[in-house]
Amino acid sequence: MLRKFKITIDGKDYLVEMEEIGGVPQAPIAPSPVASPVTATPVVEAAQASVAEPEAAAPNIVPAGNDAMTSPMPGTILKILVNVGDEVKENQPLLILEAMKMENEVVASANGKVTGLHVTLGQVVNAGDSLITID
Repeated sequence: MLRKFKITIDGKDYLVEMEEIGGVPQAPIAPSPVASPVTATPVVEAAQASVAEPEAAAPNIVPAGNDAMTSPMPGTILKILVNVGDEVKENQPLLILEAMKMENEVVASANGKVTGLHVTLGQVVNAGDSLITID
């Protein structure tokens, strides 16, 4: 399925067509009118508004060891698809990570059992942060 995207680089607009390979088919989205540029809110205020104490949000978060899977990029945890104790297979989706307004699946690197979740829904993570442990 070909999808069209409008990308702005250094003030110049480009129309790009991309073919989606794999993933879950989605209904086509009607094109929206081009909006004028909006001034972004300061990053410091946005970051301070989203900071939460992980222990307060979910007391069952387990501290990560060196064998934990790490985040491939900075983003926000949208969905957690497994629980501690679940058996998983290689390439099985574990988490949905939103980065740059795109949903990315974090998949199991090997067969095993989930022994630790190190994130909560809505948590902002950086590249290299521990996400989940599979033994």
